[in-house]
Amino acid sequence: MHLFTSVEINKISPQLDYRDFLLIMGSCFATEMGSRLQDIKMNCQLNPFGVLYNPMSIASSLRTLLKNKYPTEDDFISHEGLWHSLSFHGDFSAPTKEGLWRNIQHSLDANKDVLKQISCLLVTFGSAYVYEWKENGKVVANCHKLPDKLFNRRRLEVSEIVDAYKNLLDDLWQVNPTLRVLFTVSPIRHVRDGLHENQLSKSTLLLAIDQLKRLFPDKVQYFPAYELLLDELRDYRFYADDLVHPSRMAVDYIWQRFSEACFSQDTLMLMKSVKEIKIMMEHRPLHPESEEYVRFLQQIVLKIETLSEKYPYFDFDKEKESCLTRLNRLH
Repeated sequence: MHLFTSVEINKISPQLDYRDFLLIMGSCFATEMGSRLQDIKMNCQLNPFGVLYNPMSIASSLRTLLKNKYPTEDDFISHEGLWHSLSFHGDFSAPTKEGLWRNIQHSLDANKDVLKQISCLLVTFGSAYVYEWKENGKVVANCHKLPDKLFNRRRLEVSEIVDAYKNLLDDLWQVNPTLRVLFTVSPIRHVRDGLHENQLSKSTLLLAIDQLKRLFPDKVQYFPAYELLLDELRDYRFYADDLVHPSRMAVDYIWQRFSEACFSQDTLMLMKSVKEIKIMMEHRPLHPESEEYVRFLQQIVLKIETLSEKYPYFDFDKEKESCLTRLNRLH
């Protein structure tokens, strides 16, 4: 007996492993998935411009990285005691223009050559609705709670997204010919747009990605995070209290399906070892001065050294240093 309709997911090819370097861009769902990738010690950079929702702002941010160019101060605006950039999320905002600039410069410097180095780009679209700054018609990455009268709001056309990404991807492959691209659509509904408008928005994103897959079948792939929540987990048990965001159980399930589709069997086995070390590191002993705890810490160090020796691309330096610091205090 089948109690739900299962979403069929094709395994991505080639599958991801710990030697890959990933860049994750997009909505808050991208941040959720990216954080989990970082937790399992995958080598990845996450949202260097902060959370971005619409395809055009993501494309513009990728072009900024591609050109290795800093924004101008024309992009900065002061509002309610903070300085903001129209191209960056509010996480970069600061009480002074100099502080805002430092935050932006730090992120861009850290990602200077990232597009030449990554093996896979993961992009999550959140909404096809954009806000254009009336002063110059630019699509902004974030409105920073500025008055609505300063913006024009509209829904992108499928052709706009496809044209923008067709040119962008061609340029990316010029500097990184082996780059793979994995698109997703965030399962988080934008109910403030209205439920019908949200469906139109998500449909626009899905149609655009489908066209990009058809244009670049060997380099562009899709993971159905949206379909997993809306079709397979179509029950409010799988939503948070706001009835919009997925619950922890739903995110765990989507992550499980993502892992099965995107990771090789060797990678899945290594993930288990990484999780074991992480759980051991989080253990808080009843008797931290005991010999038993000393042996426990030594066991963690041994596991880290064994794994690092076999897989030198793992970075357990912080965990190992923490264990050694605790051991030194006990001796």
